[in-house]
Amino acid sequence: MIHPTQTVHMPAGPPPQGAGTSLGDPSGDALAEWVDAILPLWRCITGDGLRATLHAIGDQVPILLTEVPTGTPVLDWNVPKEWHVTEATITRADGTRVVDAAASPLHLVQYSAPVAARISLADLRPHLHTLPETPDWIPYRTDYYSDGWGFCLRQSTLDALANEVGETGELDVVIDAELFDGSLTYGEVVVPGQVDDEILITAHACHPALANDNASSLAVATALARQLVGGSALRHTVRFLFAPGTIGAIAWLDANRQRVGRIRGGLVLANLGDAGGFTYKQSRPGTLDTPRSIDRAVPDVLRASGLACKVRPFSPFGYDERQFGSPGFNLPIGRLTRTPHGEYPEYHTSADDGSLIRPDALEESLEVLGKIVAELDRELDASDPAVPEERVAGAVLSRAPYGEPQLGRRGLYRFTDGAPHPRDLQQAISWVLNLGDGRHTLGRIAQRSGLPKNVVQQAVNRLSEADLIEQL
Repeated sequence: MIHPTQTVHMPAGPPPQGAGTSLGDPSGDALAEWVDAILPLWRCITGDGLRATLHAIGDQVPILLTEVPTGTPVLDWNVPKEWHVTEATITRADGTRVVDAAASPLHLVQYSAPVAARISLADLRPHLHTLPETPDWIPYRTDYYSDGWGFCLRQSTLDALANEVGETGELDVVIDAELFDGSLTYGEVVVPGQVDDEILITAHACHPALANDNASSLAVATALARQLVGGSALRHTVRFLFAPGTIGAIAWLDANRQRVGRIRGGLVLANLGDAGGFTYKQSRPGTLDTPRSIDRAVPDVLRASGLACKVRPFSPFGYDERQFGSPGFNLPIGRLTRTPHGEYPEYHTSADDGSLIRPDALEESLEVLGKIVAELDRELDASDPAVPEERVAGAVLSRAPYGEPQLGRRGLYRFTDGAPHPRDLQQAISWVLNLGDGRHTLGRIAQRSGLPKNVVQQAVNRLSEADLIEQL
């Protein structure tokens, strides 16, 4: 039986060791110390590591937790089963462990199914993930919505193992994991303003053992929430959302469909602790139509602070700006990062650790974010133009415009069926869905995406077969 979503005050409980560091101290050293404290937590899209992270935030500022039960329909998705891991190891015949997830949660592919088997190295290889170009780094991999399993390890470890046991050498593989009917958790910190219109600040809370992506942004957002809770009254309500990526934002949007019209502007935060400069990704309505208040405020604040700012247009890739910027919601939510995802070599690897974090960068990120929120609070204009409603003959219209539709269950994610341009086709599918607002023809989608028109047509065909779009 599916129970109603529950929002509760955070239960009392000890924060992670060291997470009691006060973020009331806005220094970079305090922020970096807090990042180090939450780094060992095994965060995922569900589970106790995610809850422990939200508890650590709740140790700094009052937080409301929402539990969404397994199986709950949320937009086009369903909340998955909760995942819990007791042990995950690869062991030689002599009993020595080659890989042990107790040493790092990155060693286990997230949401791996239970396994207990003796298997040759040759047969195990399809389940092993390494980074040959950086042989001493462990990659980060996920497999949320399938029955797969796997391990991540250093290429140097795999090479040494192959030399020792050979391809026919047998290894004991154990993944003591459980998938059960539980819930997905997200947390909110709400700073009431004089009006109900809101500024939304959000950061994903599901990546384990990765310091810049995204423990750094959790620290910066939590520190700003603490400052605002104890500060002077704001005109607008400021809402901080801490949720697992994609499914967390989708669950929140589903629960707040009647409230999202109050959101006047906001930011998705990521990667705020590295030494790179700032990059701002515009909101969807600010890119397709007229720049919104958030699209003006971020560059203005950074320039006034003497800081460089790279500005990029919206695209349907990245973090949860994809969900807030889906055509049905089309919210004025941009994204603020230092170095964007995938553009620093340590991204999604074990090298994204505390050594990558710069205390001065964290402190500067907090100062900039505070100025942006203050600027928005002053300058948000209720007269920001509405999106034109007119539709164009031949344009594409999404049948699932609220959030991204779940592609995996329709066979439209990570093509393995011999598609002629699998990477381009995957991107084209995202573009067609995001621009499926009845205003963009196939030609306009090809122009904006930079993809060949014939690939966009393939995407339209695939999505039409899946009953996800129609052409007007």
